[in-house]
Amino acid sequence: MSDIDTYDGADVDYGHYEAGEQHDALDQLHQEHASQADYNNEYAVYEQDHAAAENTSFQQGHNVQWTDGNGASYSETDYTNYNHSAAETDHVFAAEGSESSYTAEYDELDELRARFDAAFVEGTAFHGGDYEIAAR
Repeated sequence: MSDIDTYDGADVDYGHYEAGEQHDALDQLHQEHASQADYNNEYAVYEQDHAAAENTSFQQGHNVQWTDGNGASYSETDYTNYNHSAAETDHVFAAEGSESSYTAEYDELDELRARFDAAFVEGTAFHGGDYEIAAR
C-alpha cells in the first residue's frame, strides 16, 4: 500500500491503493472404475429305462395203449415240455451342458492442471487534478 501526495505538480490523494499479483492453480483429478462379471451355466440330464420280460411254458402229453385179444399190447407215450424265458433291459443316459463367463473392467483417469496468473490494481478513491474516481 502506498500513499502518493503529488503527481506532476498536482495534488493527488489516494484513499487506498494496492497493486500486486495473484497466482492460482487448479488441480482436478477424476477417476472412474467400473467392472462387470457374468456367469451362466446350464446342464440337463436325460435318462430312460425300459424293461421287458417274456415267459412261455408249453406242456403236452399223449398216451396210447392198445391190447388185442391174443394178449399182444402196444403202448405209446409222447410228452412235450417247452419253457422259454427272456428278459430285456435298456438304459439310456445322456447329459449335456454349457458354461460361460464374462468379465470386463474399465478404468479412466483424467487429470486437469491449470495455472492462472493475474495482476491486479485496486483503489478506493482518487482525488486530484481534473478527475475524481471513487469505488462504490
